Amino acid sequence: MKKIVIAIDGYSSCGKSTMAKELARRTGYLYIDSGAMYRCVALFCLENGLFHGEHIDTQALKQALPALKITFGLDPETKQPVTCLNGTNVENKIRTLDVSNRVSRVAALPFVRESLVGQQQAMGKGKGIVMDGRDIQTVVFPEAELKIFVTASPEVRARRRYDELRGKGQHVSFENVLQNVRERDYIDEHRKVSPLRKADDAVVLDNSDLTVDQQNEWLMEQYRRAVEDEG
Repeated sequence: MKKIVIAIDGYSSCGKSTMAKELARRTGYLYIDSGAMYRCVALFCLENGLFHGEHIDTQALKQALPALKITFGLDPETKQPVTCLNGTNVENKIRTLDVSNRVSRVAALPFVRESLVGQQQAMGKGKGIVMDGRDIQTVVFPEAELKIFVTASPEVRARRRYDELRGKGQHVSFENVLQNVRERDYIDEHRKVSPLRKADDAVVLDNSDLTVDQQNEWLMEQYRRAVEDEG
């Protein structure tokens, strides 16, 4: 069966990573979390004092960026995908609200996007991948055989994010998480470089009212159709 590139794009906290991981598992494809790559850069900036209020020390980041090695693997115990920065598992660190509040600013920097997009495109040359994030279908893989754009209401997305953070032991308020979701939407839609938008040939998935099983079956149906079309 011919392998394809599956590009999953859309708004924050829609569960893109969860659905992409499951789709990769069911198809036997490689899962790549592009958003985690930007989160790694934001985490690096936080841990190295490159944030100064609303501003980033871009000169220092430009110098450090080529040495940042972002890789993906499986946790030996949970068998779940994890993100590593310079050989260290940072999966939990990059999911904190501190990183979420800053990642859009990092992702808006043209030199950061250029560097990470180049890495992402190299990962997809062999096909057989599921990649999720933002601008995956419009910038990273405009020729992807299957493009899915995911959306849900801000309130639904904030509730999912809130439950996830609380489940990890982080003490956050729902109001702060909802504000973060809305701010990220605005930044992502209005940034000058690669603003968030749906590709003309993307299939829209509004999962506000879908169960996980319903969503997974819908995704598999889209995959089967795409493979048949390529066959």
